[in-house]
Amino acid sequence: MKHKTIATAVAAALFAGAAGAWGVNEVMQHKTVVAANATDAAVVPAVVTAAAVAPLADGAPNYRAIVNQYGPAVVGITVEGSRRAAAAQGDEEDFFRFFRGLPGPRGQMPRGEAPVMGKGSGFIVSADGLILTNAHVVQNAKEVTVKLKDRREFTAKVLGLDTATDVAVLKVEATGLPTVQLGNSNDVQVGDRVLAIGAPYGLEQTATQGIVSAKGRSLPGDTQVPFIQTDAAVNPGNSGGPLFDGTGRVVGINAQIYSQSGGFQGLAFAIPIEVALNVKDQIVATGKVQHARMGVLLQEMNQGLAESFGLKKPDGALVAKVEPNSAAAAAGLQAGDVILSIDGKPVEAAGNVSSRVGLAKPGETVKLSVWRDKAERAVEVKLGTARAEQTANAEPVVEKGQLGLAVRPLSPEEKKQTGADHGLVVQQAAGPAARAGIAQGDILLSINGKKVESIDSVKQVLADKPKRVAVLIQRDEQRIFVPIDLG
Repeated sequence: MKHKTIATAVAAALFAGAAGAWGVNEVMQHKTVVAANATDAAVVPAVVTAAAVAPLADGAPNYRAIVNQYGPAVVGITVEGSRRAAAAQGDEEDFFRFFRGLPGPRGQMPRGEAPVMGKGSGFIVSADGLILTNAHVVQNAKEVTVKLKDRREFTAKVLGLDTATDVAVLKVEATGLPTVQLGNSNDVQVGDRVLAIGAPYGLEQTATQGIVSAKGRSLPGDTQVPFIQTDAAVNPGNSGGPLFDGTGRVVGINAQIYSQSGGFQGLAFAIPIEVALNVKDQIVATGKVQHARMGVLLQEMNQGLAESFGLKKPDGALVAKVEPNSAAAAAGLQAGDVILSIDGKPVEAAGNVSSRVGLAKPGETVKLSVWRDKAERAVEVKLGTARAEQTANAEPVVEKGQLGLAVRPLSPEEKKQTGADHGLVVQQAAGPAARAGIAQGDILLSINGKKVESIDSVKQVLADKPKRVAVLIQRDEQRIFVPIDLG
């Protein structure tokens, strides 16, 4: 069973705690996470922008007023892009896969590349056109169109996205736009009523209501976000839409569902608005997102493990591995330690640690209570820095009129993983390169038979202004020559 984004909605039913001894990082067979990642939602308070919507006389939320007042700030998002047809269908979180039957753009593309279209939702947070949505909605998109309730449409620029938290920031060129009211997810409690607005299956401005079913959920493969669980009906296309509390304040971004049918079955999950605003502020200010990193692999506790370590209850997070040269190693953490609390807050599951660390500031110190050798001790960890997320709007190094690629050097880890001893990673493809089918993540190995070892080597080949070039790229484990017409 797998949890999926709302867009893919593939069968899933196991929670991390019920999946066995291993924690959320191991159960879904995603790549091993050696950092405890994410933040306590209380770290970044949301900004309330307007007065709350008053409840009805009987105390029930005035959903009609909320929809009328804030519905115009909820947008539909249409995406055109491409996906790798040969990609594995199992654990991959591919937004476009749900929409594979819809018509898409046609053009010359290498084998394994399929054009697609997709739809999602979002909401406007500033009158000058800043929009929040899910990263999986716009990841790998070449064109993003935003449609307002009044039927106006805008081409949106992806300012940046953070796959770790599944948050993306869009920008449209407009002023005086309607905005939502921002709240604080810490103010909502289990049992409180909530309202979701979005475009399920492309049906615009659909409102559904429910309650908060749980808070602080850690989901398999998504250790960085303490999700809000609700039973408000959301479906493919709701991804990125707002979750309102009973007074009309946005407290979350609808992001995932658990389903065995592909549709809603009563389990929906939203990203707390504080997490999204933290990501938004970083992207707007610096163009990138940084997450703190502890450098441990955590395992869920069970009764048998608790008894073997001399604990009465299976609370806490068991340290299964400490990454060498990490913040955890420097602080003296050891495999076999059980983290009982972090910054004074009890740890009931591994996700509690994860939800405090990843969005904390690198260099920040967290205080742990650790169980070791049947005794409790205090440990302070000065957090390191996780690899920064690359923003989606990296400007091409080579002019788009020539090639249209934004590239960066391969990291040592990428060289080891891909087996490529040289080349540049494509961060963005536009113009001639995009029309030829080159996409984000491809490795540029050579141009016209000359090795690409730096940006300068690309510029040297293009200095003669050739009309056509043959580019060798590596995609996954395959290499292919792609002809590019430069005009």
